[in-house]
Amino acid sequence: KSVYRQRNQVERCFNRLKQNRRIATRYEKKAENYLAMLTLASIMMCL
Repeated sequence: KSVYRQRNQVERCFNRLKQNRRIATRYEKKAENYLAMLTLASIMMCL
């Protein structure tokens, strides 16, 4: 059961990140820029 609980948390995290339009459509072509936007969205999600 704990595996399913952790899986649910991870899936919810990905869904919240994909609500960010720039990440969902991947406007950034370079992997570095995409990772930077992903990091920024994660920080904003934590705030």
